[in-house]
Amino acid sequence: MDAERANVADTDELVELRVAYLTEDIGVLDGADEAAIRRGLPDYFAAHLGRDLHVYVVREGGRIASCAFLVVIEKPMSPAFMSGRTGIVLNVYTQPDCRRRGYAKQVMEALLDDAVELGLSVVDLQATDDGYPLYRLVGFEDDKTGYPHMKWFNRCRT
Repeated sequence: MDAERANVADTDELVELRVAYLTEDIGVLDGADEAAIRRGLPDYFAAHLGRDLHVYVVREGGRIASCAFLVVIEKPMSPAFMSGRTGIVLNVYTQPDCRRRGYAKQVMEALLDDAVELGLSVVDLQATDDGYPLYRLVGFEDDKTGYPHMKWFNRCRT
């Protein structure tokens, strides 16, 4: 099976895959958070899929077996990203019963092929220990910029 781009008809499955990924990554979601995520994601996919969000999938048995999200961002140019276009990889996830079949590698290779076509200067991701060997295999390198990775969190709930 070859990787392909998901479309809006895949929204329900993409919501389920996102929730499954988050649950595996951070643990059981708070009921209110999960409900908000399930409510908000369909509108997000409708607004962004195929524009600044590209989702790569491998299908098996009539369902999505594996996926990877690529969020495209345009920034002011710099020597580190001359096109100004960069990408962030999120939600690389394979259904538990479909793992160890090379599907994650297929979606990542399709994603990176499209990154070239989309004119992205760089694609970033945060690797889990399990995913790290795959990302190295498909061409990702450790970040050697020397800048610490930091985040700001809005502590106010809207």
